[in-house]
Amino acid sequence: MRSFASDNNSSVHPKVMDALLNANSGHAIGYGDDPWTAEATEIVKKQFARPCEALFVFNGTGSNTMALQMMTRPYHIIFCAETGHIAVDECGAPGKATGCFMRTIPTPDGKLTPELLRPHMINFGVEHHSQPGAIYISQCSEMGTIYKPEEVKALCDFAHSHGLLVHMDGARISNAAAALGLSLDEVSGACGIDTLTLGGTKNGLMGAECVVIFNQDLVKEARYARKQSCQLASKMRYVACQFTAFLKDNLWLECAENANRLARKLYDELVKMPNVRFTQPMESNQLFLIMPKEIEQKLHEKYYFYYWNEEIGEMRLVTSWDSTDEDVEGLIEYIRDLP
Repeated sequence: MRSFASDNNSSVHPKVMDALLNANSGHAIGYGDDPWTAEATEIVKKQFARPCEALFVFNGTGSNTMALQMMTRPYHIIFCAETGHIAVDECGAPGKATGCFMRTIPTPDGKLTPELLRPHMINFGVEHHSQPGAIYISQCSEMGTIYKPEEVKALCDFAHSHGLLVHMDGARISNAAAALGLSLDEVSGACGIDTLTLGGTKNGLMGAECVVIFNQDLVKEARYARKQSCQLASKMRYVACQFTAFLKDNLWLECAENANRLARKLYDELVKMPNVRFTQPMESNQLFLIMPKEIEQKLHEKYYFYYWNEEIGEMRLVTSWDSTDEDVEGLIEYIRDLP
């Protein structure tokens, strides 16, 4: 089955599989005290200009929960876009773990701005009200849009001026950096964020993310937050070694560029069709669009994809690191041939 539903459905890159096989040799001390984790930690840190700590975890929900847990107290508010992953797709895990109130903010494109947040900067120091504590953003956003560095900097400046911290969910950060022609650091750490989920699972890894902590005041709490979030792997070498393969020789960029290129190819053909309307600008490897209902239903018989907003018939198509030109061309031809 070839799927356009999610880059989570893609396979594992052969170089990552080789790294796992190479790590599968003999015994090694558990919980990260092994040479594979030490090597991967240094490689992650080298991606960023600021001092940081790098802690490997299993998945995106765990990484977000861990980061937000060490950034907040239960009386805080965590702000996110209405479409934010922590508000829609994580079954309330960050809210349960932190005890915080999730304040979702409607956005036209999945991105927060200082202007959207400003009306919520109220009740500081009033004990009857939850206190503004943290801001969550996704890079890329859940709508496929990308924060430009100046947009992230503006958000961080705004947040820090009000005493808030910023967590970036970088599940698709590779696609954002590739699309902008920038480094991983330039679209995240260099912009002033406090913590980052450096994503890998959606871009060729078997199942591995990394929480990168830039705010040095949070480092002391980080390992305890990871353990409480059930994200401390006993056989850590199998998680960490994937990042060595991922970051060496810019494999992350190669994979993301292929996904982005094929999304562009798909967009360039679909946008020509009179019965297709895009609901978001095409910026990464995610396409959001509406077709006539009967076409969407026929398409779903052969290709697996998600409806994003069933009320308006909005669907999402996602290309992956292992998508091919043949995959895209087959999809386009199938749509063209539908009555």
